[in-house]
Amino acid sequence: MRAKLAIFGVILPLVLVLDLITKRWALEALAGGRRIDLFGGLLPLTLAFNRGAAFGIRIGEDSRWFFVPITVLALVLLGMLLVQSRKDDLLRVVSLSLVVAGAVGNLYDRVRWSRGVVDFLGPVNLGFANFPIFNVADIAITCGAGLLALSFWLEEREERRSRPGPPGPPPPREYRGV
Repeated sequence: MRAKLAIFGVILPLVLVLDLITKRWALEALAGGRRIDLFGGLLPLTLAFNRGAAFGIRIGEDSRWFFVPITVLALVLLGMLLVQSRKDDLLRVVSLSLVVAGAVGNLYDRVRWSRGVVDFLGPVNLGFANFPIFNVADIAITCGAGLLALSFWLEEREERRSRPGPPGPPPPREYRGV
């Protein structure tokens, strides 16, 4: 448990501090509709406030009070997964820590004001559509969720390999000629 807490204790504050600093910067630098283009315009920085969930999904005019308890419930479930994870499952611990840190970062914005979650990275032109504006917390959640899916897949694959299966056909006999 100590190793898990150490990993969690490094990732959570690191992501939260990075998220808070970048959001504060965006509020100051991108105020009034100002836009900054990075990497020759590949990554525009545009201030936006998301009152909904991922990709702007909303439930009513002020859906934050719907998403706050949902986020708290998700954090409790993620905490349970973290406690139940094996101490040697570094991938699972890192992935859960990333998701929790990102969720807490966005939860902070939802609770502190009615403007919504501060987003500023994007929109990224994909050629056929614009990828929505996001933030550091969203990056942590997305990377953590992907790593968590990989962790579950690897665990399932390991379990299947260790299960005794039905007896297969006998091994082929060696051919010894006439």
